[in-house]
Amino acid sequence: MVTLTTRRSFRPIALGCALALAPSGAASASGDTTEPGDTAAATNETATETSGEPIRIGISLPLTGDFSEPGTGIQEGYDLWAADVNAAGGILGRPVELIYRDDASDPNKAVSDYEQLISVENVDFVFGPFSSRLVIPASTVAEEEQMLFLEPAGAAAEVFERGLEFTFYTAPAIADDHYNYLAEYLLALPEDERPTTVAVASLDDPFAQGTAYGLRDKLEAGGMEIVADEVYPPGTTDYSTIAAGIADADAEIFIGGTQFEDTVGLVRAFEELGYEPDYMAFTTGPTLPEFEEAVGDASNGILSPVGWSAEATYESNPEFVAAFQAMYDAEPHEDAANGYTAGQILYQSIEAVGCADNSDECQISLRDHVRESEFVTVVGPLSFDDAGRPESAHMIQQWIGGEVEIVLPAGSDVQTADLVATRGDA
Repeated sequence: MVTLTTRRSFRPIALGCALALAPSGAASASGDTTEPGDTAAATNETATETSGEPIRIGISLPLTGDFSEPGTGIQEGYDLWAADVNAAGGILGRPVELIYRDDASDPNKAVSDYEQLISVENVDFVFGPFSSRLVIPASTVAEEEQMLFLEPAGAAAEVFERGLEFTFYTAPAIADDHYNYLAEYLLALPEDERPTTVAVASLDDPFAQGTAYGLRDKLEAGGMEIVADEVYPPGTTDYSTIAAGIADADAEIFIGGTQFEDTVGLVRAFEELGYEPDYMAFTTGPTLPEFEEAVGDASNGILSPVGWSAEATYESNPEFVAAFQAMYDAEPHEDAANGYTAGQILYQSIEAVGCADNSDECQISLRDHVRESEFVTVVGPLSFDDAGRPESAHMIQQWIGGEVEIVLPAGSDVQTADLVATRGDA
């Protein structure tokens, strides 16, 4: 039984229908990349019978372009959630249908996609895309239409500083706070062990910069010197010049505000130059399963903030991990978990409020419920402030000996290893 608690009373309220994960091998929502106009309707031969019109959810994702790697990961999470919901009897007894558009990593295309999905396709709900660059304009469309906008990958501070009422970020923390545990750890080191210099290179992207600069600013405020600070445009493919400038600065800490491709490019360039800072951190690339294959042993010691762990025992997470492995024959990842979390929040809200349509009355009721409630999700208990910011924190992962370990917060139930310096024996 899925339960929901309000932040005011924390008294469990049993929902009318349990969201059970599908048995191993049961989920069959399409994980394939869809062309614009296609739908990925989750179906299952052994699913509990559903009736009535499907609940149609419109989604624009960067399935091609700069953000295609994590965009496809988000889609995997959405599709698995839809398959699990339909296998368990749908929402309010109605099946879920996902309608995708490929925005090609273009903010203008994302805007037109959501305008069409809402005004022409007349979908019941919308889920968000990947990247703050796309979420910022897309959320404006949803706000104008008074549509609940659960988004799994728009963590830049700017997303939440525009007075929006319908946008909620379905991960533990916003970008500026992703590295809080690492900042606390580094600043608490004994003086003779504490690094003194920091170098930064970031993609010109609000999420990547927000994450990197959140850590940079905390370290600078703690007395460390910023000796290099570079910004490069989206679409950059040659990182040799950027890496050379960073290596020349020879900082003890390097912070990369990155996605997948630029993480890989910078790591390879640093390896060629022999640059090995004591601590090396990147935003999202190291959280993807493909990272070690792309950079090999150079992954060792690299740190990254992560909002989800396969080993975490949060309610529904072990079942999510097993279902993902059964559906995709692969290990689950954070992007999929965040997409799945958006679905869990929508499910619990609809079941609690009792409506599932795009009327202003329903959307406002659901918005108010999300703002006032705490949800059971695969990333842990999740609640939101009045601006839609999640009220939790990110863990810090590190690649050690070819394995991903959770190294911070130290002493927590999720920690699996002690943090080591990059120049150590990671």
